[in-house]
Amino acid sequence: MKNKIFKTILIKMFLLIFFCTNLYAQNNFFNEGKKLFDKNEYDEAKLSFEKDIVYNPKNENSYLFLAKIFNKQKDSLQEERNLNTVVLLNPKNEEAIYHLALLSIKRSNYKKTSSLITKFKSICIKLCDLEKELSLKLKNSLK
Repeated sequence: MKNKIFKTILIKMFLLIFFCTNLYAQNNFFNEGKKLFDKNEYDEAKLSFEKDIVYNPKNENSYLFLAKIFNKQKDSLQEERNLNTVVLLNPKNEEAIYHLALLSIKRSNYKKTSSLITKFKSICIKLCDLEKELSLKLKNSLK
């Protein structure tokens, strides 16, 4: 009987340690990626964000930072994929919609850009001042 209780306690302790370590790893990969991104070490930051996604596939911020990295690396296809993932996880992510609108302007996709600007206007809270910039860039792209 005592042996069974001991095994149960041991298993519970192991699981507790495992989950605590797992939580630490999740936060650590994202934070490490952010530090590397701020130091302009994009390849290393990309690996950290990808590791974070393995542990936490719904972390929209990791996808957003990956999109920013791909923007710096001039890989618009990967940038768009990651931005679309951010919007899929959080349809009200202002920054992702803003960057998607910028991509659409670069690609001269008037209809999609107009739709994204309208969506941006309806959800913006923090970045509302960027709406005028988007509209101006769209207008200038039509000239």
